[in-house]
Amino acid sequence: MRTIGLLGGMSWESTLTYYQLLNEMVRDRLGGLHSAEILLRSFDFAPIAALQAEANWSEAARLMVKAAVELEGAGAECLLIGTNTMHICADEVQAALSIPLFHIADVTAEAIRSSGCTSPLLLATRFTMEKDFYKDRLRQKHCIEVCVPDQTERDDVHRIIYDELCRGIISPASKNRYLRIVETARRNGADGVIFGCTEVGLLISQDDMGLPVFNTTALHARAAVDFALSKDSNA
Repeated sequence: MRTIGLLGGMSWESTLTYYQLLNEMVRDRLGGLHSAEILLRSFDFAPIAALQAEANWSEAARLMVKAAVELEGAGAECLLIGTNTMHICADEVQAALSIPLFHIADVTAEAIRSSGCTSPLLLATRFTMEKDFYKDRLRQKHCIEVCVPDQTERDDVHRIIYDELCRGIISPASKNRYLRIVETARRNGADGVIFGCTEVGLLISQDDMGLPVFNTTALHARAAVDFALSKDSNA
C-alpha cells in the first residue's frame, strides 16, 4: 500500500471527512483491520483564510509548497490538497514534487463526463466560483462548461461555507437556501451539481435532490485510494 499525503485543516471539518473516507475505502477493499497509510499536515485555517481574503495567493502557495515538500520527504507517495479553493496553488505545488498530486477538478471531471452531464452547477467558495483556475481547467482540459449561481446566491453560498460549515454549524435554513439555489439552476438548465467546496457535502447530499451530485471530497479520496492500492504498489 502506498502512503497518501494530505494537506488538511482548511477546514478541519472537511479534513475529518477525508480521513474517514480514506480509511473506510481501504477497509472496504482490503477487509479486516486494514486502514489507509496517511501522512497529514493540518494547517491552522485562520491564517490561510486571511491570505485568501487578502488575495495573497503567492504567500498561500509558498505555504502549500513547503508543506507538500515536507510530506514527500516524510514518505508520502501521492498528494491530496484537501480543499477545492487551495487548488489555485496546485500547479506550483505539483512543480515542486516528484510524486503525483491528484487535482480535485480532474477527478471530478472524470465523474461528470462518465455521467453524461454537460452543464453542472458549481457550488463553492466565492474564489472557486468566480476565479478562473477551476472553471477554466474544467473547460479547457475536460470540455465541461459549468454554470454558477448569480451574485446574491454566490454571496450566500460563500457566507454559509465560512461562517457556518467551516465552524461546524449545520443550519436547516442554510440547507434550504442551498436547495433553492440548486432548484433555480435546474430550472435554468443545470443537469448536475458539483459540491465544489469540501464542506458543501456536510450540508446537502444526493438524497436531497433529483440532479446527479458530484461530491468532490469523495471523488478525490477515491482517486487516492485507487492509487494507493493499485497493483503496481508495494501492497
